[in-house]
Amino acid sequence: MKYKNSDIVRKPGTVPRPGEGKRGPQGHLGYLVRQASVAVRAAMEKVLADLDITPPQFAVLTMIVAYPGVSGADLARLTFLTPQTINVIVRNLEKAGAIRKAADAEHGRILRLTATAKGQALLKRCRARVKAVDDRLAALVGRDEEKVVRRWLSAVGEALSK
Repeated sequence: MKYKNSDIVRKPGTVPRPGEGKRGPQGHLGYLVRQASVAVRAAMEKVLADLDITPPQFAVLTMIVAYPGVSGADLARLTFLTPQTINVIVRNLEKAGAIRKAADAEHGRILRLTATAKGQALLKRCRARVKAVDDRLAALVGRDEEKVVRRWLSAVGEALSK
């Protein structure tokens, strides 16, 4: 007889592996989303490590390329990072030559961020690595299921942000 991970019985006091017990299908939905998020981040850290970029830096660079001229405050909202963390990341990306800052034409205190050619090249290399993680995620479900998962995750973000 073949057992599923969720059928395994553990000794009291031992922690189940992901996919087992409350870390499996019978777990709380919010916990499972968090568990998945942590697993994705760890996989991203692994594939990005030799490029000297962290998943938060990748997210920030992605949003700067997607929304040229974005402000630090907007980046914080887009990437779910604190303004303080954004400041550190922006400083490091600027020091690496990946982005540049320019004062807003109307509101001089607001800094607008854009990616440099070096930053765009770095993002391209990062995306190739992160695509491998995305492909592993997509391989867990079929194409139609992936569309449902994407819609559900988007709807969760929208509904719980109200």
